[in-house]
Amino acid sequence: MSQQQPPGPQPPMPPRQKGAGLAVYKRELRKAIAKNRVEPEINFLNITAMMDMMTIILVFLLKSLSSSTASLPQSQDLQLPKSIMTTEPTSEPEGLALIVSKSQIIVGESVVCPVPPDAAQYGIEGKYKRGSRNDYFIVPLGSALQSWRDADKRIRMATGKDPSHSEAIIIADSLTPYRLLTEVMYTLGQTEFSKFHMMVLQGGKKQGS
Repeated sequence: MSQQQPPGPQPPMPPRQKGAGLAVYKRELRKAIAKNRVEPEINFLNITAMMDMMTIILVFLLKSLSSSTASLPQSQDLQLPKSIMTTEPTSEPEGLALIVSKSQIIVGESVVCPVPPDAAQYGIEGKYKRGSRNDYFIVPLGSALQSWRDADKRIRMATGKDPSHSEAIIIADSLTPYRLLTEVMYTLGQTEFSKFHMMVLQGGKKQGS
């Protein structure tokens, strides 16, 4: 009869690893949050800085526009009147360029309405007026002027200038009828343009008066 051998010694059990303590967990969590943190400055736009930048750009464009009128090319559709003035203007005129040629009225670089053949008697056509053709207010011209006037008002307020008025440079053909010129100036006045300059020729050079 065989004898059973007693069981041999069992290998020792590995010690149970302790879980990470709460302090270690919090420390590792803070490290992960800090590593993935996004700086708040790049999540939004600085509106104040953008407004300042846009104001500077608008002022630059307005300055460029006013200075570009001095090099305005002439054509059969636009011949500037000649002046008998012998003195130079005291300062370079600034403001919105408003062109009145034989065939159309242009504000900046946009055509606002055509000039009819009978403008000397009736001015701009009635469909461009508020009521009848006898009215002096030119609606599309007034809309274009008001849009420019609103922008100029904001620029003047931002740059510390008087925002209560704006200026315009009228570049009209020498044969522009008085009736048409009156309608243009009336529309300018109705849109808070209180000062006008007329572009004329003197001794082969252009100048504002």
